[in-house]
Amino acid sequence: MLPYSNSSLPLEVSEFILNCFVTSPIWQFWLSLPLSLLFVLAMGANTIFLITIQLESSLHEPMYYLLSLLSLLDVVLCLTVIPKVLAIFWFDLRPITFSVCFQMFIMNIFLPMESCTFLVMAYDRYVAICRPLHYASIITEQFVVKSVVFILIRNMFLSSPIPILSAQLHFCGQNIIENYVCANLSVSKLSCDSVDLNRIFQLTMAWTLLGSDLILIFLSYTFILRAVLRLKAKEAVVKALSTCGSHFILILFFSTILLVLVFTHVAKNKVSPDIPILLNVLHHVIPAALNPIVYGVRTQEIKQGILKLLKTCG
Repeated sequence: MLPYSNSSLPLEVSEFILNCFVTSPIWQFWLSLPLSLLFVLAMGANTIFLITIQLESSLHEPMYYLLSLLSLLDVVLCLTVIPKVLAIFWFDLRPITFSVCFQMFIMNIFLPMESCTFLVMAYDRYVAICRPLHYASIITEQFVVKSVVFILIRNMFLSSPIPILSAQLHFCGQNIIENYVCANLSVSKLSCDSVDLNRIFQLTMAWTLLGSDLILIFLSYTFILRAVLRLKAKEAVVKALSTCGSHFILILFFSTILLVLVFTHVAKNKVSPDIPILLNVLHHVIPAALNPIVYGVRTQEIKQGILKLLKTCG
């Protein structure tokens, strides 16, 4: 498959061409199979997860509300990205209009929102392990509401300038986006204008939001581990580690794949351009598929709720 040519573009660009995996077209077929299965798994697992928490009154607690928020964010990120990728793989639908291309706002805002949700969940586990007697008075439904408001306002306020800055740019030449979605930096570098401000602002916000979240999450689990190791009862240690284990596994996966993505972007001249694109695609679907499964398997209350729901439906 040959890349699209832009030789007949008008002066002002009205649509873009998503040109991912053109150097390795055989990848498209083989990737579409596991990707479509992961997408169906992510949608199905998160839907069952959300319905279970909604219907099971015993799960109407702050921790499970936070898990519901995480599932909703996973669903939005999946629906924003994966259908378009599969449309490219199966039907070669690479063109995307200028207005639709600003779906990147959703990506820019929901990815740090997921990171911030992990941070709130880490704090929830910190209070549960390190201050168990005060847990019921600190982690309340009001706390969850305030946390959701904080997550929304923080990320909307800090992320909204990114698409606003991009909307001010003029596109009058190249229209081929070397990516699978309209990522801000991939689009803005096609502009006829200077994009230094866009680049600096996005990188600063990315490190500020995601970096600060990861540092605070690491500190929370450091305090948790220290408190757990002080417990004398072996059963209490096992229970505490089990409670935090599923959270930490998913947070570790979330942060690890982000770091790998950053390093491959920095070393883009030494790796195939398809590698960062592939990692980005997987980062939008694998956590979404893993999150409800890991929590469903490792959390007894959720497991029982899901089995009850499946028996009712059966």
